[in-house]
Amino acid sequence: MQNRIDARQVAPELMEAMLSLEQRVAEAGLEPGLRHLVKIRASQINGCAYCVHMHTREARKDGESEERLYLLSAWRESPLYSERERAALAWTEAVTKIAETGAPDADYETLRMHFTEKEAAALTFLISTINAWNRLAIAFRTIHPMKLKAA
Repeated sequence: MQNRIDARQVAPELMEAMLSLEQRVAEAGLEPGLRHLVKIRASQINGCAYCVHMHTREARKDGESEERLYLLSAWRESPLYSERERAALAWTEAVTKIAETGAPDADYETLRMHFTEKEAAALTFLISTINAWNRLAIAFRTIHPMKLKAA
């Protein structure tokens, strides 16, 4: 696998815009742990190794448990996630798979039970932003850092 494009080098103004959006979303008031879970889950769904690698490392650094990270892809079957996290993860899956789901009213209603309108907007921007990052990383074949040699 080889990188296709180094977007920072060939389109720095566009990367600056994405990084600015990322910063604004980070400052929108959602708790860091929730942001990590959402970023990891969307990245898992999209198959973005670069982003899964980055965001699991960030989550660990911020105190997230290994067990919750391991079970994130099966969050519906685990009691380790709060109702607020479950609502966010369901919304993450609905928005990430929007062509399939259409963002169902039931998921939105559950979301609104646990998030204010402003928080719901911030969460949706967060999900949209990580999906954009995933698409860029996958399209440009961005390779995550490696300590081990490939098999």
